[in-house]
Amino acid sequence: MRMHKIMGRAVAAMLATILPLVGLTGCHGAATRSDFAVPDVFSDDEEIELTFWAKNDTNKTQTAIYQKAITDFEALYPNVTVNMRLYTDYGKIYNDVITNISTGTTPNVCITYPDHIATYLTGSNVVVPMDELMADPEYGLGGSALRFDSPKKSEIVPQFLKECSLSGHTYALPYMRSTEALYINEDYVEALGYEIPDVPTWDWIWEVSEAATEKKADGTYALNGQKVMIPFIYKSTDNMMIQYLAQSGAGYSTADGGIEIFNDTTSEFLQTIAAHTATGAFSTFAISGYPANFLDAGQCVFAVDSTAGATWMGAKAPLSDISADQRVDFKTAVRCVPQVDAENPRMISQGPSVCIFNKEDPQVVMASWLFAQFLLTNDVQTAYAETEGYLPVTTKAQESEKYRTYLAAAGEDESAHYDVKIAASKLLLANTQHTFTTPVFNGSTSLRNAAGQLIEDVVKSTRRKQAVDEAFLTKEYSQVTSLYRLNQISSAAAKNAAESAKNEARDLGPLPGTAKAILILLGLSWVFIAAVYGARRLRGKKR
Repeated sequence: MRMHKIMGRAVAAMLATILPLVGLTGCHGAATRSDFAVPDVFSDDEEIELTFWAKNDTNKTQTAIYQKAITDFEALYPNVTVNMRLYTDYGKIYNDVITNISTGTTPNVCITYPDHIATYLTGSNVVVPMDELMADPEYGLGGSALRFDSPKKSEIVPQFLKECSLSGHTYALPYMRSTEALYINEDYVEALGYEIPDVPTWDWIWEVSEAATEKKADGTYALNGQKVMIPFIYKSTDNMMIQYLAQSGAGYSTADGGIEIFNDTTSEFLQTIAAHTATGAFSTFAISGYPANFLDAGQCVFAVDSTAGATWMGAKAPLSDISADQRVDFKTAVRCVPQVDAENPRMISQGPSVCIFNKEDPQVVMASWLFAQFLLTNDVQTAYAETEGYLPVTTKAQESEKYRTYLAAAGEDESAHYDVKIAASKLLLANTQHTFTTPVFNGSTSLRNAAGQLIEDVVKSTRRKQAVDEAFLTKEYSQVTSLYRLNQISSAAAKNAAESAKNEARDLGPLPGTAKAILILLGLSWVFIAAVYGARRLRGKKR
């Protein structure tokens, strides 16, 4: 028995020596990251000042919601002060963050998009990964030490949370979500002899749009009696191209940044767009103007815009940009964007997310995390969603009595309960499972811009009587590739893929000293064990 104890102690000593070293050598050959470490406790003793950058379309109601959220949060955490800076454009936020990364003066909390975060991440340890923060039992989602009713991770819509994942880590929390919607002048469609299907197809849209181009002898349009009629206007042509490719099962990009957009489906779609532009049936926001203005004035049949833009759309739109004397009365229908296959609809998911930036003081980062979480509470989510056609990102808010009551009151007034706005929200609520997002990588913003540029260039060229043929498209693809440096993105993706494959097969070089020490200790330990075992056998024989 004594010999067994000696051996047991020897093995225990060996393991006690080796195990602490395993963590030092287990990642030999793998990339290491310097992530934020979650503090054990959030301190009330330290005075903390946070900068919060948010986007606002001069909507005073939204500004008031942000300000109330800040006031309520500061009441719960008196040692934290949140200073808000408002922007009117996400692109300006993106540009300012990029500029401030180089000077180490990024905000603490920022409303942004995953595409933008992918570029922020090219700076070392700039954006805080949220995986450990979300899982922390005390300060994570639904944590026990929080002073507010935070949603659990399971209460965030999975599709929306997945959009915030880059390279296997979560770098943001979804804040609001929207999709695109087709806003329809139902009176015009019926006047042309058509019925609006539950799910409109591209073929149906083009057919009705062409019918709406008919003119009378005096040069006015037969449908509206006006001199202006653009039957179909699309606001975000990047989404138009992306959604059509997704619906068609055609390439757009690979997950790691490979460019696939220049394919036969893209060419055919661009030529279709050119054909309907030539007849006057189609135009874009960038070329003709805001779709809502044409819709509200009775100068278009179909207008595609975000569900978040619903308060500008329709005869009674509370935020219409045109004067009352220009507006016409009509019934507005809301449907999903045109589809290739009505049985399998695909629509893009879009909307702002919230990221936090790394700072030297972990308590400051923790305060940033707590405030970002606070933006997901029911009061903030439902209040902001009610301002436009956004959808709360948590099932907790979606299923709350307050939000359900709001949806049920559609049409009771032409402001808070504007029926078109609520119809747009219900559209996304009913089709969340049909939404998709595009791959996010450093350069995905450029590819998105390029997708829209293709359509804009085709429409412009068609209006100038240029033929959109194979030669035109070959030249267009080359110019857009150069303009947005897509060849550099593809080259980087190919290099990364090749490097990754090479890493799997390459000799990782000499082992570090700690690994060598472990191997030597293992060898010596087994020699010691064998010697002890041999001595025991020898003594047994002597007896």
